[in-house]
Amino acid sequence: MNLYEKIKADLQRGRFPAGQALKQAELAELYEVSRIPIRDALQRLKNEGWLSPHGKRGVAVPEFDPLEVEDLYLMRMRLEPLIQTLAQKKLTGEILGRARDILDTMEGNPNLSAEQIGSLNWQFHATIYLAAERPTLFATVEQLHRQCERYIGYQSCSLDYQNTSQKEHYAILEALQQKKEQEAAALLATHIETAGKQLVSFLHTTPNSL
Repeated sequence: MNLYEKIKADLQRGRFPAGQALKQAELAELYEVSRIPIRDALQRLKNEGWLSPHGKRGVAVPEFDPLEVEDLYLMRMRLEPLIQTLAQKKLTGEILGRARDILDTMEGNPNLSAEQIGSLNWQFHATIYLAAERPTLFATVEQLHRQCERYIGYQSCSLDYQNTSQKEHYAILEALQQKKEQEAAALLATHIETAGKQLVSFLHTTPNSL
């Protein structure tokens, strides 16, 4: 695991509380590296939405924001069914088999960490979306997922949503295998919307619990 991945995993585990400013010198000592790789890792994490600007050149851990969650799921529930539908006709047995293997990995490991769940969740969807061969659309969807990762991992572990999410994933995969294009798109949109609304509601009712 490289430095970027270590800091990202620690952010997802909640090692650094929301609102905390991250100082390069302290992180360099914590991870036993020089400040240059720390600076580069923090810049990448800021670009991906894991960190927010703080002061003149610093960064901080952003608060969990229900409005951000709502914006993300509204965009995802429109773009992801689109790219999945574009991929439908190009899906092969090999691609669908790889997608199922990812789901089976998640199903067979109930003690996955938040960052592992977030990563595998994206791998499942990305395996399907890549078949569309639409790099611009894929890059946009990928960026949305990167912004969602800390929420997806938290939601799966802390709100006990993983079992529901898995059932929905298998249902989407089954529809894709049966070439039920519209049903698969509708299932995906509902999958994204339901999870998004649940988390938005939770953040509104218990804003200081995360």
